[in-house]
Amino acid sequence: MKFTKLQENALLIVWAIALVATMGSLFYSEIMHFEPCKLCWFQRILMYPLVIIFGTAYVKKDFSIALPGYILSMIGAPLALYHYIIQQVDTLSADFCGQVSCTAKYVNYFGFITIPFLSFVAFTLIFLVYTIVIVKNKGADKV
Repeated sequence: MKFTKLQENALLIVWAIALVATMGSLFYSEIMHFEPCKLCWFQRILMYPLVIIFGTAYVKKDFSIALPGYILSMIGAPLALYHYIIQQVDTLSADFCGQVSCTAKYVNYFGFITIPFLSFVAFTLIFLVYTIVIVKNKGADKV
């Protein structure tokens, strides 16, 4: 199946988003020494493989290789949104988080941009870009 310019650009964009999210995550934990909570770890488990998945799809010029990345982003976005909500709403809590609280706000840019918010934005952008390509190609049979 022919690899379109739209697919090529989309894969490059989602790969870059996943790479920036992964590097940001590693910066906060390894350089800034922010300890990730359990929900952060789950988001990392879903985000880190996206760099390899989308990079491989781009290099091999095969858009269908990226489908698992699409599925991981579909799972990651609601997880990150849930994490952001329990972080922002004081009456909610996550008892399963263990030693590091899932409600801790290591960063809080502009009063609302936290690490789970950034994760949610990354997963959502990846999901939306991939969905746009699917719609533009008129269904999964051309993916």
